Amino acid sequence: MTSISSNPLLSSETLPKYATIASEHVLPAVEYIVKQITASFEHLEENAEAAWDSLMTPFDKIDRALNRVWGPIGHLNAVKNSDDLRQAYESALPQIVSLSLRLAQSEKVYAKLKEITCSSQWIELSATKRRAIELAIRSAELSGIALTGNKRTRFNELATRLSELETKFQNNVLDATKAFCLVLTHKSDLDGLPESYLEMASQTYNRKNIKDAGNPASCTGTTIAASTPTDGPWAITLDMPSYLPFMEHARKRNLRENLWKAHATRASEGEKNNQPLILEILMLRKELAQLLGYQNWAQRSLAEKMAESVSSVFELLTEVRAPARKRALNNLEELKTLAKEGGQTEPFQIWDTWFWRARLQEKQLQFNDEILRPYFPLPHVMQGLFQLVERLFGVTLTSADGTAEVWNSDVHFYHAKDENGEHIASLYFDPYSRPENKRGGAWMNICNSRRMLDGELEIPVTYICCNNAPPIGNKPSLLSFGEVTTLFHEMGHALQHMLTRVDIGQVSGISGVEWDAVELASQFMENWCYDAPTLKSISKHHQTGEHLPDTFIDKIQRYRVFASGLAMVRQLAFAESDMVLHSQFDPTSGQNPLELYKQVGERNLVLAMPPEDRSLCAFSHIFSSSYAAGYYSYLWAEVLSADAFAAFEEVGMDNEAELRNTGRRYRETFLALGGSRHPQEVFREFRGRSPKTEALLRHRGLMIKE
Repeated sequence: MTSISSNPLLSSETLPKYATIASEHVLPAVEYIVKQITASFEHLEENAEAAWDSLMTPFDKIDRALNRVWGPIGHLNAVKNSDDLRQAYESALPQIVSLSLRLAQSEKVYAKLKEITCSSQWIELSATKRRAIELAIRSAELSGIALTGNKRTRFNELATRLSELETKFQNNVLDATKAFCLVLTHKSDLDGLPESYLEMASQTYNRKNIKDAGNPASCTGTTIAASTPTDGPWAITLDMPSYLPFMEHARKRNLRENLWKAHATRASEGEKNNQPLILEILMLRKELAQLLGYQNWAQRSLAEKMAESVSSVFELLTEVRAPARKRALNNLEELKTLAKEGGQTEPFQIWDTWFWRARLQEKQLQFNDEILRPYFPLPHVMQGLFQLVERLFGVTLTSADGTAEVWNSDVHFYHAKDENGEHIASLYFDPYSRPENKRGGAWMNICNSRRMLDGELEIPVTYICCNNAPPIGNKPSLLSFGEVTTLFHEMGHALQHMLTRVDIGQVSGISGVEWDAVELASQFMENWCYDAPTLKSISKHHQTGEHLPDTFIDKIQRYRVFASGLAMVRQLAFAESDMVLHSQFDPTSGQNPLELYKQVGERNLVLAMPPEDRSLCAFSHIFSSSYAAGYYSYLWAEVLSADAFAAFEEVGMDNEAELRNTGRRYRETFLALGGSRHPQEVFREFRGRSPKTEALLRHRGLMIKE
């Protein structure tokens, strides 16, 4: 048993001790910190005065202490998941939920916060401090501060149970994804797939089956032959770097159909069935919202978002739907025509979409991701991305590998420095897919927030996690263009957290930013992936050293609006499903949420959803993360980000001096102010007006003339 003094989760060092944290450290560390924080908070309740320094500063210290322990645990649960860690995480989770509710439901602290807002000192506080107090009051109210007796007890029961269900939902998705493996032994089954894919599929097979390269034996002890890219066997998984290229390039339609069905039915049956969890989550969320005085969870969700009402969200979805569906219908007819010309006699189905979309792209644009991939070796993409950050924002990112402990040898660590060479932030980057223990997708998360405590400034530290294909032999990780834009997206989140100038932890960086505005900074960065000078700087053929040719740059710029209608209606279907499930669906009606999901799909999509489609069961965004009744945020924020990027277009993309000036202005508003001001105010300061949808429709190629 590790003693408290030697528990790495309780280290006083600024950065987590990832090289030594183990599952057995979790529960003792959580029990210890919960006890310490509870005692500190009780002292705060009894002794704090209704003043900033007496109330908010100690609260910030408590928040920091909790994050120092629970943050690394949650992070490891996502990037280095194991049975032991999962068990420890789930055992500790109820204590964390209980403590969080205890902190949020303090009537004494709430009363003192309200007292500050009514006192003469209120107008003397900075706008940033007032915003932090307002958000703390809002958080308390949404955490059931006004509830008493049985209602408070029931609220806490619901919050605890929901946390358990959301964790179980995500674990089921992870396990279902990990459990599937299609092993192919005939090379003809991989017709159409590039050599790089065969190398990855061979490597995947060996990783899943070979315990030691020098001793080819399966994990069960059975001796097996190692795979080679030429002779196989090849392992195909539901992890995106494996799944998506197969759907785009595998010529055998029956195999694409089988793989699609496996993906669309993840976590929808057997021991890992999320269907009952979905119903219970929706039921408990609605009950919890009604305890707070809202009709449904959507209303409760929007209480802390930029959108004013559920109807305003539906208005945005409706505004975009008509042009999106018109474009999508045109896209679909093009795909059907090409499929018929290509000899497909079967009715066009969803598992045909990716394949024929890739063929149409090859026909109309004469390129595909596999042609582009050699030009985007990850190290060079990172170098070009860092150059763009320096060019626009005056910030340099340099390697600091070896100065921080990491959870995997592939993880890199960087320091961010301003124009004066001052170290202002740091960044962990975990680039590669590890389906055996790392959740899918890509994300940014907070390690440390910028805050001033006891006269010392703590700089922000963030994580970027991706699921790119790892290097193979001497060949570097080669990114698809979609993976390039994903990397830029996550860097946008990281920049907003790292470049904040706010010194109050509750509203620095991405903290305190309304959820439907938090994607602005990330989606803004994606726009640069279509800028010619940027494409030149991030591209370099891994064998020839050649930058991306101008002809390919032109094709990428045209690709931005290629089949854009199909992509947009898919996004609309996700967003509307989420909002309808959380605003209109009655969990007690007996209706299956999957039925409603398909009804929404029929209103938005232009290709019928097959009866096997149970992808709602793997919709982790809304059932195991903070996007519940908030998936629309991607579209909402894209309106903001497209309009913000239009400011750069308006000064001239070849006007380096004005681009630099606009970039600094962007940094001093969206990136510097963080959550210290309402996003509508920040947008107005940068743009001089409210946001408009024209730039979004133009960028997406949806401004179709009648």
